[in-house]
Amino acid sequence: MTDVQYINHPLLKPDTVEQRLYQLSLAGEALKKSTLVVLPTGLGKTVVALFVMVSRLSKGKVMVLSPTKPLVEQHAAFFRNVLNIPPEEVVLFTGGTPPGKRALMWEKAKVVVSTPQVIENDLLAKKIDLENVSCIIFDEAHRGTGDYSYVYIGEKYALQGKDQLVLGITASPGSDPSKIQEVCAALHIHAVEIRTDSDPDVRPYVFDKDIDWRYVSIPVEIKALRQLMDKVLSDRLNKLQVLGLIPSSKRLSKREMLDLQARLQSQLRSSPDQKIYQGVSLLAEVFKVSHAIEIAETQGVSALEKYFERLTNEALSKNGSKAAKRLMDDLSMRQAVHHLAGCNGNNPKLGIVKELVEKQVAAAPQSRVIVFTNYRDTAELVTETLKEVPGVKPVRFVGQASKYKDTGLTQKQQVEILQKFREGEYNTLVATSVAEEGLDIPATDLVVFFEPIPSEIRSIQRKGRTGRKHAGRVVILMAKGSKDEAYHWSSNRRERTMLNTMKNMDFDLEHKEEKPLADVDKQTNLLDFPQQTEKEPGDKKIKVFVDQREIRSHVARSLEKLGMDITLKTLEVGDYVVSDRVGIERKTVEDFLSTLMDGRDLFGQISDLRRTFDRPVLIIEGEGLYTTRQIHANSIRGMLSSIAIDFGVPIIFSRDEEETAALIAIMAKREQAEEKRDVSLHGKKTSLTLKEQQEYVISSLPEIGPAVARNLLLHFGSVERVMSATREELMEVGLVGPKTADRIREVVNGAYKG
Repeated sequence: MTDVQYINHPLLKPDTVEQRLYQLSLAGEALKKSTLVVLPTGLGKTVVALFVMVSRLSKGKVMVLSPTKPLVEQHAAFFRNVLNIPPEEVVLFTGGTPPGKRALMWEKAKVVVSTPQVIENDLLAKKIDLENVSCIIFDEAHRGTGDYSYVYIGEKYALQGKDQLVLGITASPGSDPSKIQEVCAALHIHAVEIRTDSDPDVRPYVFDKDIDWRYVSIPVEIKALRQLMDKVLSDRLNKLQVLGLIPSSKRLSKREMLDLQARLQSQLRSSPDQKIYQGVSLLAEVFKVSHAIEIAETQGVSALEKYFERLTNEALSKNGSKAAKRLMDDLSMRQAVHHLAGCNGNNPKLGIVKELVEKQVAAAPQSRVIVFTNYRDTAELVTETLKEVPGVKPVRFVGQASKYKDTGLTQKQQVEILQKFREGEYNTLVATSVAEEGLDIPATDLVVFFEPIPSEIRSIQRKGRTGRKHAGRVVILMAKGSKDEAYHWSSNRRERTMLNTMKNMDFDLEHKEEKPLADVDKQTNLLDFPQQTEKEPGDKKIKVFVDQREIRSHVARSLEKLGMDITLKTLEVGDYVVSDRVGIERKTVEDFLSTLMDGRDLFGQISDLRRTFDRPVLIIEGEGLYTTRQIHANSIRGMLSSIAIDFGVPIIFSRDEEETAALIAIMAKREQAEEKRDVSLHGKKTSLTLKEQQEYVISSLPEIGPAVARNLLLHFGSVERVMSATREELMEVGLVGPKTADRIREVVNGAYKG
């Protein structure tokens, strides 16, 4: 390499940014028109973004969006270090920044670095607009598809920006041409610029990666376990065939299983049928057994033990799925669990990982190593195993979510771990997918894949963790004859396809007549936004009040897309208000079923809705009302009947958030445009009368709705007498059978196990 030269620019601090011609070339192209820049990991995509930024700051604010808080913090620190502007003009937005404070910070900022969800929320709440944003930089731009916040922000920028420029940056856009086209369309990108490791201007900055594939034999005891679980799998597939839901009892791929699941859920929605219910439950068992087989073969005995422990816990849980209960009662599965107890817990892959890391650290004590694994249980196992090796200082690095006996890491903990990894307090990071994307992880000498992954995007990101500042090594472990092999070849094929696709793809956008950036036509596809027409004097836009808490859903965004004027408020009653008489409560299927377990909350909300609005409406959104939770269908029907008859609140079912928005928009148009009704917020949670409070308390008991609660109170005269009544006395009351009486006595008399 030649002597390092630095960029000289009035907005950059001297001697901070190295001059690389390929970065300058990419930035130059990106300044001509909105561009997607594809550049391998470790070659300075953020520096390309920096060059575009300093060229656009004279025209207005520059916004940098990145998917996670650690990435946003990393980018903000970099820009503050190199930009020759006051540090306070580079502002950092995350969910932890109060909304009121963000509005003030926005006004003073020159550079806004944020997670996209925060910007989406502020745009919806009309706290900010993008009129004076001269450039938006989308980090990890391949995420810009579907409902991701990047898509909404791209649409709003196309409508609001006066002098627009979009820069998307990614190392791995994927191998599917339609997905790449989708990203470009969603972010309003007009050109694609690609550099690979083999390009002449990039090659001097690329270090070799030695990629080594290692086959590992599956232990004989695992094969015996596999045979037992195969029996269970074959039985469930045969039953699905007998039901006529699959053509043969052959193995289903994961994609085929997901497609079948979607088809069954759709059929349940249109015509509930006992055969379809059976199919949904059987398919859930197929998923669980297939996953157990994959874990056994690719992760080993210890990981399978933990998975079986979770399955057993689910089966014994009050709200556990029928699929888990039936599986753990199956003779072959019980035999597998018994057989597992006598197995040697050592996984051959663990021994190889131990050997690889031990040799690396012994040969070069300052080394940094990353071991990638798909499963948290395996990450914990590898970490504990490496702690036994002299000189190796491992740390587990996982995401935020927590589950049974598995606590995640907060983003603050993640940042602290990475800092200690840089400083050498840890020298081996044992990581799940959370370490794949974008994080500023020090150049590593060795990257180990505990198992291959089918995604070319993730595979490229993992490999990009080495060979950044010096030569590196990648070792991929594969259990022979397992899904490992299929995933490996699939990923390899997709990586090659991606490079060929990017080099040969005609994006069409290159051939369109380009307008100067300041005059870019802001009209979007008719399907994206409703066409805006000139309003006659006196015309009013249709307004919908939306509860602040509903911003987490995509309903508000979809309403805006349908042309509604949405206003975010903290609503005391209902989630959406479309006129002075129509208030709407929205529940996802999961929300509805959760409140069914504690009916008091739902009845209170419905009661307030009924009192406040002349025309209250409940929308239940999503699939799987009768299959998502372990709740008897008659209990669900009873709750629905009570809402409709006892409270007089109509129930409408919707498929998803978009359909919910479409329903709300129709109601709003009908009320405001046709009925000429005003929109007003007059709802407050009401204070319950003594009679209502008494009914509230009794209706919170299991199996009790408002009608039964009233019957009990009329019969016994007080809450105290209901609670002290015997089983026989309870059964004297109308609508109270043996099961209901037993559940009441169980709750009242049962010992509290805190």
